[in-house]
Amino acid sequence: MSSALARRLAAALGPAHVIADPAELRVYACDGITHGRTTPALVALPGSTEEVVEVVNAAREAGVPLVPRGAGTGLSGGARPSPGSIVVSLARMRRILELDLENGWARVEPGVINLDVSRAVAAAGWYYAPDPSSQGVCSIGGNVAENSGGAHCLKYGFTTNHVLAARVVLSDGSVVDLGGPAADAPGYDLLAAMVGSEGLLGIATEATLRLLRKPEVTRTFFATFPSTDEAGAAVSGIIAAGILPAAIEMMDRLAIVAAKAATGLDWPDVGAALLMDADGPRAEVEHVSARAIELARAAGALEIRVPRDEAERQLMWKGRKSAFAAVGRISPNYLVEDGVIPRSEIARVLREIERMAAEAGLRVANVFHAGDGNLHPLVLYDARNPGEEARAAALGGEILRLCIRSGGSITGEHGVGAEKAAYMAEQFAPEDLETMQRVRCAFDGAALMNPGKVFPTPRLCGERPGPYRPHPAEVAGLAERW
Repeated sequence: MSSALARRLAAALGPAHVIADPAELRVYACDGITHGRTTPALVALPGSTEEVVEVVNAAREAGVPLVPRGAGTGLSGGARPSPGSIVVSLARMRRILELDLENGWARVEPGVINLDVSRAVAAAGWYYAPDPSSQGVCSIGGNVAENSGGAHCLKYGFTTNHVLAARVVLSDGSVVDLGGPAADAPGYDLLAAMVGSEGLLGIATEATLRLLRKPEVTRTFFATFPSTDEAGAAVSGIIAAGILPAAIEMMDRLAIVAAKAATGLDWPDVGAALLMDADGPRAEVEHVSARAIELARAAGALEIRVPRDEAERQLMWKGRKSAFAAVGRISPNYLVEDGVIPRSEIARVLREIERMAAEAGLRVANVFHAGDGNLHPLVLYDARNPGEEARAAALGGEILRLCIRSGGSITGEHGVGAEKAAYMAEQFAPEDLETMQRVRCAFDGAALMNPGKVFPTPRLCGERPGPYRPHPAEVAGLAERW
């Protein structure tokens, strides 16, 4: 079947845009989470909406599942292939199709790199607000699938707040346009279901993005603290004072050590650090930034640094945005978790994570979006030591459960994917999950798109999304549904 499918796809896309060689397929066996790998049957690289339709039709007729893939930087296993699947890579579709600066939007293909949108409109004084730490390499299609955030999502919101419209290929090969460039398109908000759907509803082949005017001025400060307790108190105090930072990020001692090792920054050896941006009209920003610094000092800041110029400011942010990769300097392996807690719980939850890590005999580096309580605990381990990877995975799961118990969520911006599907039933009731499945079925009744992601493993073999179908063992009286 793979051979016949490969020939059909090669005829539609061109032989150079279909990968069937086993060695080359291994490149697509995982996304940014590398400890779980599945080699796909084929990889297709369509170059247009019409070619995506060709791939979808061929896969549907062959009964082969599809796994949409952006730049492969995801951190939840969302682009990990299912056994026997075709990976649909949108990497060739990287054109900026239309710019309408008069109305403040850009229409782009899914393979366009996040940062390239801002670069394309920077000279005219515009930018695209969502800024994942991987924005120099991650793509708009992946951002739409995962509802990506970033450091500045506290003030400006996530991807869903900046996508006005999307063109989507559904599993039956039809092409639908959701939303529109107007601020509030009429009808049901189906676009809201699409953004953050993790490839389960269809394949986005175009996105219309909201652009923002660059703020008049941005002020940044870097503050160090004895521990995460004082840093957490500073965050709570700043937000409670009515200040809405453009970004406010926290790093603990281990994350600071890693960032210093990777970038050579002269940051001190302290228990925690905050990095805050305030932006907007000059008079407002100067006042807000000064007030936030006062509150940080009142919370116990050891030192406060204000960058002398834009180059020094960018260097500070380089230290923060390189933190994930930098942890590779201090550990051969690590797991990236992504949970959300109320801001008021930051200090307590970080103490609990430290206790749990000590019990597991592991280290955890914390770097996260403190303003909206979006944690990114990095669980460090060495896969060469027997059993250590399993201990790390177990600790990561317990951290997610801690987030749920604290009134939060199992994901803030990385998605559920394959890595967190097992925890969905701990956050949502069966009725909630069933409702989500029905939404999925409305878009993809064949369950062709990205199977095995987001939802927990079905209780019975062969169980599929949609109306309940009794298992043959149940019909025969050999099993019960419970």
